[in-house]
Amino acid sequence: MKKLIRIAFKISIALIVISLTAVVTYRWVNPPITPLMISRAFDGAGINKKWVPIDQISPNLVCASIASEDNNFLGHRGFDLGAIYDAIDEHNRGKRQRGASTISQQTAKNVFLWSGKSWIRKGLEVYFTFLIEHVWGKERIMEVYLNVIEMGNGVYGAEAAAQHYFGRSASQLTKRQAALIVAAYPNPRQRDPAHPTAYLNKRAAQIQRLMPLMGTIAFDDECIASSRERYDKYLEKRKAAQKRKQNKK
Repeated sequence: MKKLIRIAFKISIALIVISLTAVVTYRWVNPPITPLMISRAFDGAGINKKWVPIDQISPNLVCASIASEDNNFLGHRGFDLGAIYDAIDEHNRGKRQRGASTISQQTAKNVFLWSGKSWIRKGLEVYFTFLIEHVWGKERIMEVYLNVIEMGNGVYGAEAAAQHYFGRSASQLTKRQAALIVAAYPNPRQRDPAHPTAYLNKRAAQIQRLMPLMGTIAFDDECIASSRERYDKYLEKRKAAQKRKQNKK
């Protein structure tokens, strides 16, 4: 029994060292491929991707991604507690649950983990999200996210998607084009931003209306600190309102 415990301990330490090494390495080295890309390739899809630095990606796509996927990206520490509270509340009321996964969580999942749903995978997602938030920072997370996320059948990242759908570079995407690409995120293999359905047009229009509400999006320390202060105040108000609601029961 003691021998098994020692073996398990050594394996755990080895996995931690390997994961930390990967996270630190990807702070400066761009991930060459992801588990999802490999999985899709086995299914017959190609791998169309071209890495570009974040300063060569249109701010419109950054803004549209935050507006659609993670309003509090700059403010939270990897997990949007407000969105989690909303999801729990909707579950308790029997309503259709909205996703509470942040851009940080999606990035951790895409870069380091396999597809599917399990408690083990979810636990590892939390672990890797914590690591990249502290090692990479917001700008690097967004850069990696917009370069590895699936944006079509065999199409990965902003540059490949911009060229594939609109025949232009990622830096030239308009607000409308950015909103269409982001609107297709939940099911990119079935949705075509270049030939949008009525639903995709409607969703893109919603994202465009949200984009101006995101305010200033910058990755400097001052902007991050300001965003976190606003986010913390929002959570405090949320907790106070919840407490008042419970006291009335």
